[in-house]
Amino acid sequence: MSGITRTLLRGVRGLDRHFNRRSDQRRILVDARTPVNFTMVAPVYHAMQADPRVEFYFTASEEPSRIAEIYHEAAGIRLIHPRRAALIRFDAYLASDFMWATLLRETARIQIFHGVGGKYGFDAPDRSMREWDRLFFVNERRLRNFIARGAIDADSPAIRLVGMPKVDCLVDGTFRRDGILQTLGLDPERPTVLYAPTWSPASSLNAMGAELLDALGRMPVNVIMKLHDRSRDLRERYSGGVDWAAKLQPLLVPGRGVLAAGHDISPYLVAADLMVTDHSSAGFEFLLGDKPLVRIHRPQLLELASVHPDYAALLASVSRSVDDLDAAVAAVEQGLADPGAQSDERRRVAADLFYKPGGATSRSVRQLYDVLELEPAAALSETIRRGDAERLPPSAVRAYQRIS
Repeated sequence: MSGITRTLLRGVRGLDRHFNRRSDQRRILVDARTPVNFTMVAPVYHAMQADPRVEFYFTASEEPSRIAEIYHEAAGIRLIHPRRAALIRFDAYLASDFMWATLLRETARIQIFHGVGGKYGFDAPDRSMREWDRLFFVNERRLRNFIARGAIDADSPAIRLVGMPKVDCLVDGTFRRDGILQTLGLDPERPTVLYAPTWSPASSLNAMGAELLDALGRMPVNVIMKLHDRSRDLRERYSGGVDWAAKLQPLLVPGRGVLAAGHDISPYLVAADLMVTDHSSAGFEFLLGDKPLVRIHRPQLLELASVHPDYAALLASVSRSVDDLDAAVAAVEQGLADPGAQSDERRRVAADLFYKPGGATSRSVRQLYDVLELEPAAALSETIRRGDAERLPPSAVRAYQRIS
């Protein structure tokens, strides 16, 4: 955008502010590339959706043709095409990835981040991060990295240390292991292994996924196969052009193995006794349960995904790291036999990467209401007072209780 264009845009926005003074109604626009982007913001949305003063809209600025697919698990939300969204005045714009929808009218742009895996430059950004009005940091490590890189100043008014709302449910009792397994048709008496590789033609899924799933199926365990959203995308750059759901489903033993249908991995993280991954944010999230982790080392994946070396080392430090199929199977057996091994390191890394888990949603909600210049949770207060709390997700009620 040229300097002249920026100047004109600032002038137009100034007139817009002058002639359209803020009413009691607020609008928030959420932007997403994949279903998991919605998962990142969902706890905040659920905590605020009962407030009649706040209207949420959901868009897909980069691939509007996929908007229904991206949000298909989010029932009852208001979808809007990015061309229409560009003309509406929103009070806040939320993204959990480095997206930047074109909006002609002034709004507060809020980055809530996507994962803690250190991939794709999330911990080594450029000065473009100064364009965001708020940065909801998931941990102090990322905040320090941003400052060290010169992406923001140490005294930037955009900084907010809130944590990751997505993982609150892993520590606050939202999900119960046995209940999740029973819902999946699996026996809670058997140990459960979760295989959740990241997406990439260089991932462990492409290298040995089918063989590993077949080997796990011969063990006396339940197996949950969780595909990344992008691994279900048949385009070459994401899945390698393979229909993984169709390929893997026949390898799962009925009653002992399932292909997870939900995009949110959280319930499966709670249900599993051990996780196998290569390099994913979900692998770090699993540490919050202090359970054994097996990491399949894929050097090419680390290179293609631009994984920061510090994060590759962190994941290796909390897992049994393996290079091939036989070693992976042996590591699963060892992890189930001795789940307490590496516990101290798992707890240390989890504390480093997740800022005060269990309260991130309430902190994010508080900060968002501050941006909106509204007193928080008035509608939630009334809903709970009337005894209608059962109409709200448990996370919404807990978030209200923490901020009230």
